[in-house]
Amino acid sequence: MQLAIKETDATLCPETLAGDIIKLQMNYRHAEGYILSFTDYEKIPGIAYTSANYDLRRMEKLLQPLGNPHLGIKTVHIAGTKGKGSIAAMISQALITAGYKAGLFTSPHLHTLRERIRINGTMIPEADFAALVTKLKPIVEKVNKEAAYGELTTFEILTAVVFAYFKNSQVDFQVLEVGLGGRLDATNIAKADVCVISSISLDHTEILGDTVAKIAAEKAGIIKPGCIVVSSPQAKEAAKVIEQVCQQQGARLIQVGKDITWQKTGGDLHQQTLTVRGKTGNHHLTIPLLGDYQLENAATALATLEASASLGQNISAQNIAQGFSQVSWPGRLQILSREPMLVVDGAHNAYSMKKLVEAVKKYFHYGRRFVIFGTSCDKDITGMARELKSLADEIIITSSSHPRAASTSILVEDFAKLGIKAKITGNVSGALSQALAVAKKTDLILVTGSLFVVAEAIDYVNKMEPGNIKR
Repeated sequence: MQLAIKETDATLCPETLAGDIIKLQMNYRHAEGYILSFTDYEKIPGIAYTSANYDLRRMEKLLQPLGNPHLGIKTVHIAGTKGKGSIAAMISQALITAGYKAGLFTSPHLHTLRERIRINGTMIPEADFAALVTKLKPIVEKVNKEAAYGELTTFEILTAVVFAYFKNSQVDFQVLEVGLGGRLDATNIAKADVCVISSISLDHTEILGDTVAKIAAEKAGIIKPGCIVVSSPQAKEAAKVIEQVCQQQGARLIQVGKDITWQKTGGDLHQQTLTVRGKTGNHHLTIPLLGDYQLENAATALATLEASASLGQNISAQNIAQGFSQVSWPGRLQILSREPMLVVDGAHNAYSMKKLVEAVKKYFHYGRRFVIFGTSCDKDITGMARELKSLADEIIITSSSHPRAASTSILVEDFAKLGIKAKITGNVSGALSQALAVAKKTDLILVTGSLFVVAEAIDYVNKMEPGNIKR
């Protein structure tokens, strides 16, 4: 699919191509539209995870004319099922505190595509995004015309924008979160110094495999020869796969939970404190993120930073502590209101939902409990419903505007199979309005099931009159 760009939608750029042909510079809206006009696997469920659909040779052809911007930058690469983004955010913030210029690439986004691409915490400017897409467009069209290894996808083109932006901006580090899987992901063209495997559980099973071991094999595909690998605590079958791949690649493995341990020391509804026993000593840390799983993520991020320091990077214990205390990662056990208590979390598989329910019961005191739930059509709906059954006094089923959103009728049916009676409201704003209308100040409203649902909930609350809820 090609996006038509009218002359009124672009501005003339003084940069010229060979033959003195003036290049039309897209504006941001049309640059974003151009990228999104290609095949977007984030919106299409169940695409087979094979080299026929995900071929890194396409990325090589796309990046070579740009001078291979993905190479020559110190790289931390993060795969896994749960916690990738939180770990990436902590690592990036600590690097910034240490004085490094740190590029951060994460997915998905909550509100704008630009959230995925940051340098020192600042989103890529619209003008820079548009200029890079304009530069990439003729290369993309050439690669797709040849189609030697299939046509480029939305995520692959976006990843090329990331690498070009980081290289042009002369970042010291690039912290890259895998989009899907690992082995065939577009980010895996980078050569990482430290690879991180966060907690692995069943997710995207129709794409990555129906066992934890199969999924672990795809995640471990990011491990490069001779690199350092940091692994979060894993199920036995996942740990075994990661250990085998490290041996094959001659990679040094650091196992969080064994080589690196942690203990919670305190916390409230604003922050948690913990002590991590690292390779270089004990670290006393504060993180403004809730949930026991964030303690595990913090230990994993610290182990990664220690590994980077062992390679000669100047990262002190003070840098790590200060960076972690400043980290922000919205949409993960985030409190939007306190009267009533309104909490959002992007948990989207059975394992993460179990951890979320445990965290809600542990951290919050409440009267009635309302759950607003919506998810994508390719998720383990029954598994999540089973975990939520013990928490909710009332469940409101809804749907985000995302193309992969599961229909409310399917969700209600799956909940009913477990003996859970749920109400239906067609959109997130309607569901929140309904819950807020009946909830008392002492009640809890939890919005979960998908980051897309969470994003719409955050938007709704941000548009509310200040007097309607107590922030």
